[in-house]
Amino acid sequence: MTAPAFERLARPIQKWIRQKGWRELRPIQVDSINAILGGQDDVIVSASTAGGKTEAAFLPLLSQTLDNPEETDEVGFDMVYIGPLKALINDQYQRLEGMCLEAEIAVHPWHGDVSASKKAVAQKNPSGVLLITPESLEAIFVRKGELIPRLFSRTRAAVIDELHTLLDSERGIQLRSLLTRLELAIDHPIRRIGLSATLGDMELAKSYLRPRNPDQVQVIKSPEAEAELRLQLRGYTTGNDGDDGAAIEEVSRHLFTNLRGSDNLIFAGSRENVEIYADKLSSFCEDEHLPQEFYAHHASLSKEHREFVEGRLKDDTKPTTAVCTSTLELGIDIGDVTCVAQVGSPFSVASLRQRLGRSGRREGQPAILRQYEIEEHLEASSHFSDQLRLKLVRSVAMIELLLAKWCEPPRAQALNLSTMVHQTLSIIAERGGASAKRLFITLCEKGPFSNVTPDIYMALLRHLGQPDVELIEQAPDGNLLLGRIGEKLVEHYSFYAVFKTPEEFRVVCESKTLGTIPLDNPFKPGMTIIFSGRRWEILDIDSSTNVLLVRPSKAGKPPKFGGDPGIIHDHVCQKMKELYASDYVPAYLDANARQLLFEARTNAQLIGLTENSIIRISEKDYLLATWFGTTKNLTLEFALTSLGFEAKTWDGVVEVSETEKSPSLLDGLREISESSPDSFFTGKENLIFEKFHPFLSHELLKQDALSARFEFEALQSLPLTFGT
Repeated sequence: MTAPAFERLARPIQKWIRQKGWRELRPIQVDSINAILGGQDDVIVSASTAGGKTEAAFLPLLSQTLDNPEETDEVGFDMVYIGPLKALINDQYQRLEGMCLEAEIAVHPWHGDVSASKKAVAQKNPSGVLLITPESLEAIFVRKGELIPRLFSRTRAAVIDELHTLLDSERGIQLRSLLTRLELAIDHPIRRIGLSATLGDMELAKSYLRPRNPDQVQVIKSPEAEAELRLQLRGYTTGNDGDDGAAIEEVSRHLFTNLRGSDNLIFAGSRENVEIYADKLSSFCEDEHLPQEFYAHHASLSKEHREFVEGRLKDDTKPTTAVCTSTLELGIDIGDVTCVAQVGSPFSVASLRQRLGRSGRREGQPAILRQYEIEEHLEASSHFSDQLRLKLVRSVAMIELLLAKWCEPPRAQALNLSTMVHQTLSIIAERGGASAKRLFITLCEKGPFSNVTPDIYMALLRHLGQPDVELIEQAPDGNLLLGRIGEKLVEHYSFYAVFKTPEEFRVVCESKTLGTIPLDNPFKPGMTIIFSGRRWEILDIDSSTNVLLVRPSKAGKPPKFGGDPGIIHDHVCQKMKELYASDYVPAYLDANARQLLFEARTNAQLIGLTENSIIRISEKDYLLATWFGTTKNLTLEFALTSLGFEAKTWDGVVEVSETEKSPSLLDGLREISESSPDSFFTGKENLIFEKFHPFLSHELLKQDALSARFEFEALQSLPLTFGT
């Protein structure tokens, strides 16, 4: 056993390690034990999926609890584990239960699916480890704010799992605010331990974990060598009429032939695609009279179904392939998988790396990635985006960056005014009222909203108190209270989540809930759908309870699901430009993919894509080859449309057309490069993207958008010469 790190652990923890049959600690665990037990710095533990991160954090933290208990008679949780998914918390509960049983340390899961009786036990006698989601921690603040000091007075550490998913998201800002409020409530700092498999910029990650003291954050990275990687990118084209049915059939048949009989994950992108491919693959099993082993897995399916699929993946006796969205990208324990398949390109290299980490976990076994890309059949009139094979080139670019061990850094911090509205209401609800000064100190001076100035925050508070908003009101003593609308929002269970939760139908067959489908689908009795990888006929629709009653059917098509488009990083688009300009042909491309890459380069050369910044494709139509990522290109699109142009963003390229309302393109680009961002806002644009945006004034929405969704500074040096 590795010494002296092993010897620094508490005796019950050492005993548990021996019982597990471990011959030695992993290097990441040794380094984490020494860092956590050797000081009080915050720590980020970064390692691949199944790299031992959880144990790296909890072995020393539990040892600290046992060997150096708090010298106080007060009760309270010793540490808090915060996970982004209920399923991840359930999984960690099972992993920690054995470790903590040996040490006689209580473990308490706490989220929406945990029974009230179990929460009551934890509340009555808080101790040991609390496993909780950000939303459930929010609920404790709002509903049981007076109990916060008692529940957390002994808390010395907070373990934040899947840190990379929280860095620049609404939930991430919410969590940082909650941790700050927790420290203020108990009047002592809480050590923060971040766990993540993929981080592109450690300095930004350190600033997220401890914004005002990033230098006090230690980074522990796994030195372990990665498994051998085997990969192939296969290309397909649609039929002459643009129908992708035959291509989907080919992809499905290849997946079926190569994955059947083993455990695998197929990341199909959207929930709609998950249903399409799960249906195809399960149909192949039925047609060939084989046992079923292909199952859909996404967030709209019932908890029971998802747990069934996860259980099968962990069962070595039942070959199982899950066709999934990002639901299985995070660190839920599903055992070892042979292969990861990716249909289409993900939106980030970080996601691709995280997904690939599911394969090749056993010693001596390679990690296997099978990627599939479907492009359009080309005609003389084909759109330029099809001629350039943008999807395939992006897939190649992401694989090349994956091989180069690059992934996206977190985005710089924005104002996050929607989340600020949420946290303002939460603090007022927790305390029964609060002064504007206290709110500003808690949220801005000490909390995560450091970019919000006093003037901006006062403007926000004044607007929230307007008669047509009524989120807050001012009491005679000057304190701020919840207004009529604010009370209604806070009283509803949906308040705890800072992100939007769409209204949905519940899909029911013979009293069993299969999952949920967005309400904006135009359903009627007699229609057939594909859901949970199976086909159903709609028998009845109960609009009062939003229930779809269904029965099995032999036909169907997948419903439409919501979802935001992803953000492609600048570096990915710049890698795409390199690929267009070079003659490098990756060895992992199949013959069809090589042909598609050849077509992409040939067509790019014909229009001068890599040599020119502005390409004229007809009298009024142009391509701007910016090689920007999504955010900068959308900023340019926004500016162009405000001047009367028609514009559309693609990977690295903006398609733009002059109209009767617009100036010439050169004049428009010159005006954009010389104008202030404010000049492009007319008051008619849609700036409502997040849950609490509808309660903000247009001026506040504009400031929020400028801080998070636009990068106008990138437009100051736009090229002003035509390509030839």
